Amino acid sequence: MKKKFQVTGMSCSACVAHVEKAVRGLDGVKECQVNLLSNSMTVSYDENQLNDSTIIEAVQKVGYGASIFAEKKEVKKEETGKKEEDQMKERFFTSLVFLIPLFYISMGHMMGLPIPSWLTGTENVIAFAMTQFLLTLPIVYKNRSYFIRGFQGLYRKTPNMDSLIAIGSCSAIFYGIFAIYRIGYGFGHGQMELVHRYAMDLYFESAGTILTLITLGK
Repeated sequence: MKKKFQVTGMSCSACVAHVEKAVRGLDGVKECQVNLLSNSMTVSYDENQLNDSTIIEAVQKVGYGASIFAEKKEVKKEETGKKEEDQMKERFFTSLVFLIPLFYISMGHMMGLPIPSWLTGTENVIAFAMTQFLLTLPIVYKNRSYFIRGFQGLYRKTPNMDSLIAIGSCSAIFYGIFAIYRIGYGFGHGQMELVHRYAMDLYFESAGTILTLITLGK
């Protein structure tokens, strides 16, 4: 028997590989082909050894959604796709609104651009760092789906592109938080050299840029 299924939650070729591996590992499966662009999967299998529910369950176990493909659902699928596209655009433009000032504050002084006085000078380093951190949070929240899918993939031992995005942006954010603590320590112990060092080691704009540009690409 040959049957077509609808698969949801895929974002890259690694996702395709995980789904195909999960289904091909089932007894009775003769062939499995997954199409990322159409979010569909065609499976040839022995109906005496396997059924639709088992195939769907195998896909769900690796972190994706699956259902039997129905032609009458095509219109609804197009509407859903349009809705997802609109949501993605809204995510991008919202992220961009916060990324522009974040990038300006973090990188502007390197290009000789004027920075507000309350963000310049050694005495304002904490304000300089915290402002960047606060501007990063809305970008992270709007793009939280990358973290959800990415860490779910790691938990299931089926990492995908979202896993790389989540790890990369989290690394930048957590190091930035660590740097803020080191700045505070430097102020508290009169170690100005430490303050200056970590004031230049803030990478919040890197996390914001990663999330915003990936969303633009998608």
